[in-house]
Amino acid sequence: MKKLTKHLIIAAVLLAGFAAALGSYLLLRPDNASGGGGMDVQPAAEAMPVRDSSHRLTNPKKSELTLVEFLDFECEACGAYYPVIEKLREEYGDRVTFVARYFPMPGHRNGELSARTAEAAARQGKFEEMYTKLFTTQKEWGESQDGKQDVFRGYAKDLGLDMNKFDAALADPDVAGRVQDDQRDGLGLGVQGTPTFFLGGEKISNPGSYEEFKGLIEDRLAD
Repeated sequence: MKKLTKHLIIAAVLLAGFAAALGSYLLLRPDNASGGGGMDVQPAAEAMPVRDSSHRLTNPKKSELTLVEFLDFECEACGAYYPVIEKLREEYGDRVTFVARYFPMPGHRNGELSARTAEAAARQGKFEEMYTKLFTTQKEWGESQDGKQDVFRGYAKDLGLDMNKFDAALADPDVAGRVQDDQRDGLGLGVQGTPTFFLGGEKISNPGSYEEFKGLIEDRLAD
């Protein structure tokens, strides 16, 4: 892993600290606190790091460990971790189950929309492809104050999705509800910002480098 990537991760983690504090307030505040713009999502009574319905990026025949990431596709820290997770997936995908769960932060204009975009793609069996597309293009649409639905529809076309089904799914309350289900679990587990990782069912502090992350996984696999 290049030093630049390591520095980017560390910087992103520091930025995420402020985002976590602000975002947790925004996520839990009542709708009327922001004139109707807030998201009234309540913590799950029995929260779980991973569920049967959770999106698995790897599905090894004999999984020895599970790594869960609560993420926001617009989050710069998540974007910084993306290549690290991809490298870990390549190395440990036959032993570790990698799981992606939605936790869009309200401070991001397109965070919730990008999550629904991924879920709409998942309804056509293309979650991983859209997951990859959103992170590899994040710099093109992230941190914008404009809605990027047309951009995301373009991604859906690029992936060969049935656009009538995609548009219907994007507007389906069940799709939005699926995103909120992940948020409820996250809140119930103490997630306050993104990315937040659970390794072997336990929340961990965000590693500062690929090597540190790999070491944590190796330690758990050796137990």
